[in-house]
Amino acid sequence: MAVYAIGDVQGCFTALLALLDRLQFDSTRDQLWFAGDLVNRGSQSLEVLRFVKALGDSAVTVLGNHDLHLLTVAYGQGRLKPKDTFMDVLAAPDRDDLLTWLRYRPLLHHDATFGMTLIHAGLPPQWTLAMAKAYAAEVEAVLRGPDYLLCLKNLDAQTPDHGIPASGKWERLRYIAHCLTRLRYCDTAGRLNAEATGPPGSQPPPYLPWFAIPQRASADLTIIFGHWSSLGLYHAPGVYALDTGCVWGGALTALCLETREIVSVQCGTA
Repeated sequence: MAVYAIGDVQGCFTALLALLDRLQFDSTRDQLWFAGDLVNRGSQSLEVLRFVKALGDSAVTVLGNHDLHLLTVAYGQGRLKPKDTFMDVLAAPDRDDLLTWLRYRPLLHHDATFGMTLIHAGLPPQWTLAMAKAYAAEVEAVLRGPDYLLCLKNLDAQTPDHGIPASGKWERLRYIAHCLTRLRYCDTAGRLNAEATGPPGSQPPPYLPWFAIPQRASADLTIIFGHWSSLGLYHAPGVYALDTGCVWGGALTALCLETREIVSVQCGTA
């Protein structure tokens, strides 16, 4: 058995199949961890969703910001953007099954055997693993519950830039979801900068990449994440970044959890 973590697929189904062929992936033996953003920007979001859903327990998928955006639009709680490319999902005869499956994906996955944690984006410096798991579970419970429409509508609103409010349910859930699905830069107090999206060094002071904050509470973890194509393939103690910009003509990348081997396939523009 082998377990592979894979960066942002974003509707690049052809590249995903090529990568799995390189890995000699066998769904009866191996498992895939997807770091979120299965959909959008690429042209094959529907094929990707159907394929990953059909893998069942052979796949673990955490939600990314594009996945949440699809849910928000599909359930009538947000608007299509000019660059959205998931209309095939919205028109599919099995859309309801696919959307329900996606809505039930976690925001964080931790495997104690491997000692690895999978998220889409980042963790504020104050969050321990126990805190991150508890906060993720808060959002997951509402997304899977009767108030999921209201949740999606509120997640689409402006995000608080600093901390988890002591009061205000939706502000609290927005901050948690933003961190787990969108965070790149923050300061030592956990104040977010949502505007800076470039590689490290391009951000204004005093912000730093979330994983570079001194003495962050999650420094004892090994965290796998995607989301940050301008960062690219990146490895430092305790972090593996796997978004290598497949949808932009870069590569789709996998990390073998057992051996830490990196395997990539080059992608055409989508």
